[in-house]
Formats: sequence, structure tokens, C-alpha cells
Amino acid sequence: MDFAIDPPNGVSPLQIGMGYEQALNAISMWGTPKTSGPHAHTSTVKLRVDYHSLDIVAHLEDGETLTAIELWRFDGDEPDVRVLLDGIDLFRTPAREVLRQQAERGRRVDESDPENAVIPDVTLAFTRDTGQEVPREPDGLPLYFTSILVANEEYYS
Repeated sequence: MDFAIDPPNGVSPLQIGMGYEQALNAISMWGTPKTSGPHAHTSTVKLRVDYHSLDIVAHLEDGETLTAIELWRFDGDEPDVRVLLDGIDLFRTPAREVLRQQAERGRRVDESDPENAVIPDVTLAFTRDTGQEVPREPDGLPLYFTSILVANEEYYS
């Protein structure tokens, strides 16, 4: 299955701005979601599904409206599960190559924190943070991204 990242709109069928019930129904296509929140210290609700080698998390920061979607790749490689942005497989293409290609497409890439790169204009955030044994760059950074977050333009404001 291909997951197409469509910033700043979402990851179909999860669309930024949809309500709780819509998000719950949409994420359910990949499995039975686990819900967490709201908690005493935050109104954030998270809907989470494990789908093959992906952990899919829908964030509803006000408890009612989908504000961000995170895709985490965990141990294992499911060749039939791909996360794509502009045709680029985000978890199988080296992170530096993904960012280079996005810059070539005219997107501003912020690598001031090399482990957590951001493309702010379309609110894409990437992390290479991992405790797993993974292939690494000569500088020690993981070769591939371990998670991708997509949100709307106001997410970091």
C-alpha cells in the first residue's frame, strides 16, 4: 500500500481540519485505532494505528480537529508499504537525498537541527532520531528518516 503525503492537506484519507469522528473513521481503514487523551494537562487527543511496519498517529490538538499526522517506521521492512512524497519513498531513500530533491523543487529546507529537518512552508517535519541499530551516515546520523509529520501552515505558529 502506498501512503501519499500531500502537504499541507494530510495523508489520504486523513485530511487536516477534519473532525474527530471523520478522523476516527478514516484512520480505521488501517486497523482498530487506540485513543489517548485528553489528559488533565492537555486537550490533545491522539488516534493511533499500527499498520504493518508503520505507526500512524493522528493528532487532534484541541481534541476536536485533526491538526497533524505522523508516520513512524518501526523495525521491519514491508516492501509493499511505501510512504511517498512527490514519488520519493521517504523511508527508503537516504534522508539527505530526500531533502536535496525537495530543495530542488523550490521548497525551503531547514536543517539547522540535522536530526530533525523541517520544510516549514508546507509543514513537513522529519526525524532521524532512533534507538534502533540502523545504517548511519559517516557523521553518525541515521541514513534514513524514522518519522514524518505533515500538518498545515499554522502548525508551528
